Amino acid sequence: MERKHVREWKKHVYPALKSKESEFRLIGYNEITVDELWRCLMETIWKKNPEKYLHEIIQDIFHLPASTYMNFITVNALKVDDSDLMASIQAVTNNEQP
Repeated sequence: MERKHVREWKKHVYPALKSKESEFRLIGYNEITVDELWRCLMETIWKKNPEKYLHEIIQDIFHLPASTYMNFITVNALKVDDSDLMASIQAVTNNEQP
């Protein structure tokens, strides 16, 4: 088996992603999706090393801790809140100018 960019393996590892999604749902993360799991892995686990063998990707999926996923979700929620906050501040500032 050859090394490929992780994006090329996504359809091959879909069953593993579904399994991980089910695992997280069992422990209470009911809003989780396969796409969010994939994004988490892409942006945290594989960010610096996107070339992997298939077995490495499967291993990464099954070893992804809930804490890593929750940190990812929290940071992304804060990024959205920060941009909304900045937009609100800018709107208020623009309305106050003479």
